Amino acid sequence: MPSFREDALRRIRQDGDFDAVVIGGGINGIAAYRDLALQGLRVLLVERNDFSSGCSAAPSRMIHGGLRYLENGEFGLVAESLRERDALLTLAPHMVHPLPTTIPIFSTFSGLFNAAATFVGSGGKPASRGALAIKAGLMLYDFVTRKNRILPRHTFRNARKTLQRWPGLTPGIRYSATYYDAWISQPERLALELLIDTRADAPQSIALNYAEFVRAGGDYGLKVEGTDETLPVRPRIIVNATGAWIDETIGALTTTQVAGRAKPTVSGTKGSHLILANEALFKALNGHMIFFENADNRVCILFPYLGRVLAGSTDIKVDRPERVRCEPEERDYILDAVRQVFPHISIDHCDIVYSFSGIRPLPRSDAAFTGRISRSHFIHRVEGDPPQLCMIGGKWTTFRAFGEQVTDEALAFLGRKRLTGTMNRPIGGGRNFPSGAGRLPTLLSEEFSIDRDRAEYLASAYGSRAFELMGFCRGRTDDSPLCEKPPITAAEVVWLIRCEHVRHLTDLILRRTTLAITGVIDADLIDAILGVAARELGWAPQQAADERQRLVDELETFYGVTTAMLKHRCKENA
Repeated sequence: MPSFREDALRRIRQDGDFDAVVIGGGINGIAAYRDLALQGLRVLLVERNDFSSGCSAAPSRMIHGGLRYLENGEFGLVAESLRERDALLTLAPHMVHPLPTTIPIFSTFSGLFNAAATFVGSGGKPASRGALAIKAGLMLYDFVTRKNRILPRHTFRNARKTLQRWPGLTPGIRYSATYYDAWISQPERLALELLIDTRADAPQSIALNYAEFVRAGGDYGLKVEGTDETLPVRPRIIVNATGAWIDETIGALTTTQVAGRAKPTVSGTKGSHLILANEALFKALNGHMIFFENADNRVCILFPYLGRVLAGSTDIKVDRPERVRCEPEERDYILDAVRQVFPHISIDHCDIVYSFSGIRPLPRSDAAFTGRISRSHFIHRVEGDPPQLCMIGGKWTTFRAFGEQVTDEALAFLGRKRLTGTMNRPIGGGRNFPSGAGRLPTLLSEEFSIDRDRAEYLASAYGSRAFELMGFCRGRTDDSPLCEKPPITAAEVVWLIRCEHVRHLTDLILRRTTLAITGVIDADLIDAILGVAARELGWAPQQAADERQRLVDELETFYGVTTAMLKHRCKENA
């Protein structure tokens, strides 16, 4: 067990009193934990699985204002999202990058009355958006960001100019429009960096993964994986950030009378995505995201992602929260949508190297069309001793603002004043990030005498934290790459285990690295990383075998990566 985890448990045994307990280690819970802890409060964050392993690990990997939310009349949400997008481009430049986004347009007037229908209460399916409706939305988008603009304004072009730039697009196109949003390379890592920053900036607070906050009678306790004890915990206020499981958590932590009166607060929708290894499609995108409507008027996306193509997504109502995967019908839906916009490019199931799916914890709604359900967020308070502040809704882009809002409400209850904010606080490897394209890889190459490929990989994965990593790796005999792309090393794996809350092999393969999502992972690489982890974490042979099987089962069940695929990749990489 890493020393910081042992120390955390020791501190809880000594003193179980906390100003606040945050339940749920997704991005919203982590944001609330960070902001609360920075105010000098003693805060405990509890996540029953790994940090950022649920819905927060399954976004479309966009950091965006939400152009289509304008159609729902959610102008405040769009303004907030654009502000947060611009902040993240500055605070986390190693992971959040500008994304030119192009909309193929097939009509002129269609969709003009979509917003009007929403305002009078329509929750039905909208009509296809034509040039005038899209132009109006983009003008509003530009207007919101007119002050302190950091990304270019939108542009329009006709069919001829569009097909000159994207010759693979369907020839039925009449116009295209390009605007800018942003994408995030590794959302799970950004969430972890928030925790690592908090450990340094607010050491009085504690974050634990693989732990569960429970109620027994009128008392609360903490059950921690790897121990048999239940540690007494006494919070003054609880922040419920369990996403799609918020209503279940309310029921588990409140009295029977309160739970019986509670109305459901969350209405989940399932979103699935594919990662495609298709060189022709990758080149056809020409560095842009293609943001388009499928035949059923649902919005789909395609963009270059870490040398692959990310395609998505579905938007399906779900009745109950559970772990989900991309089902065959969703896979076919996404592939068919891609073929509609790039009809001359051969795209098949064999191009899929990875798939992922999650439940969006949206505010409860009776809207028939899932695209009409609000993507906004709010705080629902459940009275009790202590009270619960439930974080309803929210999206990746607005995590900082949502965390700030719940902190303000908690501070008001606790009678404390805000000491600091987070709007201008760099995140993780975004601190001391050198300006200028390619500057960080150059500095790393010069200081540590490493080749350009490894320097660029380290800069993109860790930002300025790469100096800390390479300081650890320098001079170690186990710092030769375990694979070529990305050039991850055994020493790097040890550093991740010691510094980034790693407890299982799945943590390393699925969330601390991009090995799985980019389709790099194979059977041999699993064994190589397993060997390093087993030595570092003291796993006996049977435990190591169990860890391997757990990873293989999870890859196949939830990410579409079969044992046969892992073996085949070994031959390809030989």
